[in-house]
Amino acid sequence: MRTYEVPFIVAPTVDEEGVEKLITQFSQVVQDKGGKVVKVDRTSLGRRRLAYPIRKFREGIYVILVIEGSGREIAELERRLRVSSDVVLRFMSIRIDEDLKRAEKLKQKRVSKGLKRPRKEEQGKEAPEEITEEEE
Repeated sequence: MRTYEVPFIVAPTVDEEGVEKLITQFSQVVQDKGGKVVKVDRTSLGRRRLAYPIRKFREGIYVILVIEGSGREIAELERRLRVSSDVVLRFMSIRIDEDLKRAEKLKQKRVSKGLKRPRKEEQGKEAPEEITEEEE
């Protein structure tokens, strides 16, 4: 199974109910083709100002779908996104499973290096000697 990230921008004229309907519709397309919608993120970006006008709109509502699947569902989802061009201003499909594997590998390397190398604070400190009553 491959992991894909599909961000798309919805026209600001669409209300919250319409955006929810779009997300549900696209999620259903993915599930019908055998894929799985792992995450739907619309709160982190939400409504934002665009860098340049797209079809005379200066703002857009950003939605990100994270999908696990084989690739057939992505082709169908892209087709549906193209067809709904009156409400979807832009979209992009990104395969992120290789990037996730690479990030996990780097994280494991960092952890293993940290375990091999003692910290600087621990190197300089030695166990304090105990003072007995005789020495006082």
